Amino acid sequence: MKKRGPRKFKIKTWQLIVVLIPLLFLDATFLRFDHIKMTKLRDDVIAADAAENDEEIQRTLEELKKFVFSNIVINIEDNNGRQEIKFGTGLFYLEHQYIRAANAALQEAEKNFSDNNPNGNVYAMASSVCQPLAIQNGWTWNDANFINCMMSEINKYPAADELQDKIIASLPSTELYRKEYSSPLWAPTLTGFMLLITLIIIVVIFIRCIIWIILRLSLLFV
Repeated sequence: MKKRGPRKFKIKTWQLIVVLIPLLFLDATFLRFDHIKMTKLRDDVIAADAAENDEEIQRTLEELKKFVFSNIVINIEDNNGRQEIKFGTGLFYLEHQYIRAANAALQEAEKNFSDNNPNGNVYAMASSVCQPLAIQNGWTWNDANFINCMMSEINKYPAADELQDKIIASLPSTELYRKEYSSPLWAPTLTGFMLLITLIIIVVIFIRCIIWIILRLSLLFV
């Protein structure tokens, strides 16, 4: 009797397609979980900013960066009506932290500005206009509306050029409060390995389809 070698098990293309369908569903599910986690961490940063807690802002930013840098995070952003897919958090701003810094610059400019100008203390005059509006509209001292009111009033006085220059020079750059973290295209996580397996299966199916087409075309010329 002839000895039979080990039986070879060949996976057919249709079997790969059957496996691929649930894998695609799992990939989408895991990617969504990572996106939800990123969104929660980003919301924590924004909440800490609204609470004006600088220590909490730094802590939540570190947590967000650590997660985004070590996971595959897909985010869909609206760019002038167009939907764009980005890997990472997308743009977000520490608005309240910037407003606090800008208001501090206004106060510092008031302290350093001399009263010896033809229009008197321009900052005080602007405050006399904007503070009643702040009380009337419920603006806080670090509200963007209050700061905009102050700048508008100060600009009405030509002799306030020195104060304006000091304010412009001392205002922090908005780029310091503009945040965006990018995630890697692939990471060694459960989501990453699931995507890798899916990609391998897709490549195998594609190659087999190309080979099948070539064989079919070759038979036409035999």
